[in-house]
Amino acid sequence: MKDVNILSIESSCDETSMAIIRNGCECVQCTVLTQMDTHAEFGGVVPEIASRMHAENITMVLEETLTKANMTMDDIDAVAVTYSPGLLGSLLVGVEFAKTLSLVYSKPLIAVNHIAGHIYANNLEKKMEFPLLALVVSGGHTDLILMHGDYEFERLGGTLDDAIGECYDKVARVLDLKYPGGPNVEKMAREGNHTYELPIPMNDDTYNMSFSGLKSAIINLVHNETQRGNNIRKEDLARSFQDVAVDQLCRKTELALKQYDVKHMIIAGGVSANSFLREEIKKVTDKYGVDLCVPRLLYCTDNAAMIGAAAYPLYLNGEFADLSLNATSTDEIY
Repeated sequence: MKDVNILSIESSCDETSMAIIRNGCECVQCTVLTQMDTHAEFGGVVPEIASRMHAENITMVLEETLTKANMTMDDIDAVAVTYSPGLLGSLLVGVEFAKTLSLVYSKPLIAVNHIAGHIYANNLEKKMEFPLLALVVSGGHTDLILMHGDYEFERLGGTLDDAIGECYDKVARVLDLKYPGGPNVEKMAREGNHTYELPIPMNDDTYNMSFSGLKSAIINLVHNETQRGNNIRKEDLARSFQDVAVDQLCRKTELALKQYDVKHMIIAGGVSANSFLREEIKKVTDKYGVDLCVPRLLYCTDNAAMIGAAAYPLYLNGEFADLSLNATSTDEIY
């Protein structure tokens, strides 16, 4: 079978990224232009600035990607793009650029869900084997998903309120840590001890999760201690928070592994870069003899390689979009 080269575009938040993925599993080239330093000045992503920077940079990113791959658009078999979920203005830049490439070069257009992209990033490590359990952890999602085959998603449960990534970022602000908050909380937690008593969320036999109460408990604790004139031991609070947050993910994962006969598990989403989470989930999967796959750090955060990997099964099935494709800020895969 002829090799299939997919040019993929990711612009859902503050990274302008393009990649060329061969046969859904080989990354020929991946270019990521981050806006992190710009948004750090504001303590978080400013949507209007993000979309403007995407528009300014996207042509340059395409040129760099093709040049480093030593390829031209004639070598490309299809164009894939993230259409949802994400910041609407940022998504629109990528979608309109992809539609233009599709029209000008007569290439099939493939619409990819950002969360599906995070899941299929694992195919860049080794081919996923079904059935499998996927733990999706990001700034906007916290879900346990059972996959029976390609693009066969069954949501077992997930957060009822905040996503774990959002909770990490809120705790980072409380601890006066710089953007991006999640990695800085993890780093600080490594230097602390679990000394603060925090509520244990959703300590039940469902697959539901919750992070809002944990976040509120930390905000209230810091406020009360400050009012009393007591010093907050930031490293200890970060460690106490992370222990409780990750323990919830581990408990729910273990429930699923007890109930479902799966031999493979993946972690997907930006928070999968958290090394403590990887270590703790590995303990659970080892206990049940389940093979755990986590993408390398490059493919955990937003990148176009994962979009190309997720586009490949759609390409094989002939599931193409037309030029009426539009971006949408929210869309689920299940």
